[in-house]
Amino acid sequence: MDDCFCADFYRYVEEDIIGSATNYQTYILIECPPSWTAEAFDSKAVPQNLKNLVTEVNQQHLSIKFILISSDKSERINSTNILIFEQTKERLSQAYQKYEFNVGTIEEVADVIRKYLAGEVPDYEANKSRTRDILVCTPGSHEQCYTQYGIPLYRQALATVAELSLSNIRIWKSRHFGGHRSAPTIIDFPEGRYYGVLDAESFRFILMRTGNIKCLNRVYRGWGLLPIPLQIMERELILSYGWDWFNYNVAGRMLEPNSDNNVRQGEITLEKPDGSLYTYQAEIRRNQRQILQIAGSCNILKESNIVNYSLKNLNLCIYCEPLQNALFYS
Repeated sequence: MDDCFCADFYRYVEEDIIGSATNYQTYILIECPPSWTAEAFDSKAVPQNLKNLVTEVNQQHLSIKFILISSDKSERINSTNILIFEQTKERLSQAYQKYEFNVGTIEEVADVIRKYLAGEVPDYEANKSRTRDILVCTPGSHEQCYTQYGIPLYRQALATVAELSLSNIRIWKSRHFGGHRSAPTIIDFPEGRYYGVLDAESFRFILMRTGNIKCLNRVYRGWGLLPIPLQIMERELILSYGWDWFNYNVAGRMLEPNSDNNVRQGEITLEKPDGSLYTYQAEIRRNQRQILQIAGSCNILKESNIVNYSLKNLNLCIYCEPLQNALFYS
């Protein structure tokens, strides 16, 4: 096992990847042609004003994730896309709110983002098209898992979208966004759902939302709109409701812990298209196990603590208290 990729190893041990989606308030995606360095915003194509902005925002510890993206068209057009996905203030939701701006060069990106973060309306052309944007993590040759897994999936994804004539779906190469050992991994925006260890068949199921729903037991990492414990709970509900789940508005919250801090109640409410509401509660237990000398990423061997969760007593709640306005919290 010494020479294998970290993703190969986690396939070998059959790690359950649910609960590995990151919970951010805002994602800011910036079109930037590769090649990308290990530290993405140190890449040659990233201007200094954008590097400075990313550093400033990161130092404030805001719930904002910057990701570099690219497509096969990026080097052939004289424009740069900025995609911003932000959690909505709606009580129940299916997805992040999307904003898209188009500027002439990447040097103009920092100004647009600063205005957006200040609550101003950037004075740039806005793209209001309703596209589905799928990020395939393909950071570069310095990360072997994505050379072996990410790039082939990106090519397969492009071929599948073309074959099915899906004009409203864009496939992007993406800088690393977490879950290295789950390669190949994607984020499906505007919903913000994470998937990993994908192959051509499971990718097509996710794309079309048809096929064997049980594939999510293997490839679903979770929904970025929910805190990690609720991601485990949501997967159980998806498996119960099937692909129809993705048509529902959903909200979730963690209730107060009991005397054992490792056990909490989770609650998820769904709203069907006919307006009917259903609320489920479950006991979510935090379990911690330690795996020694595991490759956390390629070429790195170190101790890793893996926190996982078990779910008990998932039931439809008849006498739940009314939902409040802000439900997405941990």
